[in-house]
Amino acid sequence: MAIIYKAVLDPDKPTLIGAWLDGRSWAGDGPTEILGSYRFDDPEGEVGIENFLVRRGERLLHVPLTYRGAPLSGAEEHLVGTMDHSVLGERWVYDGTGDETAVACFRRALEGAQEQAVLEIRDGDRELGTREQTVLISRETDGRTSGEGHVDIPHVLDRATEGPTRLVARWDGGRAVVATLG
Repeated sequence: MAIIYKAVLDPDKPTLIGAWLDGRSWAGDGPTEILGSYRFDDPEGEVGIENFLVRRGERLLHVPLTYRGAPLSGAEEHLVGTMDHSVLGERWVYDGTGDETAVACFRRALEGAQEQAVLEIRDGDRELGTREQTVLISRETDGRTSGEGHVDIPHVLDRATEGPTRLVARWDGGRAVVATLG
């Protein structure tokens, strides 16, 4: 269960994502529109893993992020930025495609061993309920898979992504393959 705190973020997620995408040649141009997101639970309970579907101009993007309470050693090239979280304090935000904790979650999901997280809303220590998912993830396979393949997590979803096992994201008005194992 992913815990979502009622909190103030500085910068907020759309601002952080937009600024990071501005520096990526593959991200296209135009305003950044967040279409939805989904989360995975870190089995160790230390790393937040949130994956955004974003429209930027004509380009459809997948932006996996990890949130950490301390810098990730050796991952400077994957640092998206830092944010202040009014409940959890300073958070280091990384491109999840370069964070082994996120990649391991994608692998488990592709192998059928992990589902997307339920979103639990909290105000401090008080549970307020759950939040409805804006993106639903499902696993598709053509039967040729083994757990030994390479996990591919593309940022750009405009191109067809193929593999014997796929994670498919569905949201209001769209569908895209967000990861493959093969």
